[in-house]
Amino acid sequence: MGLFSFFSSKEQKQDLDKGLEKTRTSVFNKITKAVAGKSTVDEEVLDDLEEILVTSDVGVETTLKIIDRIEKRVARDKYLGTSELNSILKEEIESLLEENNSGDGAEFELPEGKKPYVILVVGVNGVGKTTTIGKLAYNFKRVNKSVLLGAADTFRAAAVDQLTIWSERVGVPIISQGMGADPASVAFDTVKAAVAQDVDVVLIDTAGRLHNKINLMNELGKIKRVMQKVIPDAPHEIMLVLDASTGQNAIEQARQFLAATEVNAMALTKLDGTAKGGVVIGISDQFKIPVKYIGVGEKMEDLQIFNRKEFVESLFSE
Repeated sequence: MGLFSFFSSKEQKQDLDKGLEKTRTSVFNKITKAVAGKSTVDEEVLDDLEEILVTSDVGVETTLKIIDRIEKRVARDKYLGTSELNSILKEEIESLLEENNSGDGAEFELPEGKKPYVILVVGVNGVGKTTTIGKLAYNFKRVNKSVLLGAADTFRAAAVDQLTIWSERVGVPIISQGMGADPASVAFDTVKAAVAQDVDVVLIDTAGRLHNKINLMNELGKIKRVMQKVIPDAPHEIMLVLDASTGQNAIEQARQFLAATEVNAMALTKLDGTAKGGVVIGISDQFKIPVKYIGVGEKMEDLQIFNRKEFVESLFSE
């Protein structure tokens, strides 16, 4: 590992710790109170733990799964001290995330043999979708990948303008036809230009309307069909961006988008502004879709590759 990598990963860990501060303080303090004066993990401790996880937006289903795993360990190991509860909790949550392939990435890398690698970005307005695209573009460029943006959220003028600002800020080109243009036409032009220019990665923004799922389905379906005329297996990734601070609402949004399109990656934003960081665990478990990126602050580097070990370590550290 080079000196830069060491320092950047060290800084990223510090940013992650800072970004998860509200969740950690909330969860860790509650667990500390729950085990105060207790020496073993009994039913009361587990009941308290269940309540802590549910109120941290891990979700009822996922919480019950975690509690069940801990109960089995308590039964198997007969005597488990409360001092061991944190490490058991970490292990069980980590293995849950591993089962769903969340947190497997190491760098902003792209699969071999997929060039251009096309990422279609979906999510409702206000979750930080365009900002996430801008930060992704920055991070791919940082590792020497050429990037092209496609402004296919033509429903709102602000979305096109915002993405254009990001393209200028990061210094990557953008394909745009302005507000009111056909989103599929923008997507087609974007992938066509990407092939002609031998671009590494394409990031396409889409409209975030959920109130009419049929329209959304039709629009995303059309975007995929026209892109496939140029690149038969595009998009390689359909990434859903969710705002972690909305907690259970983010889970509901995920459910609705999954009904409308084939999401195969997730990014969770605004973890720094919430004590609901547990939603990352619930979303990964409920939908069996990898969480690839998390947003832990305002800086460009604060969109991080999700690393399950570091995330869990940070969440339950003292």
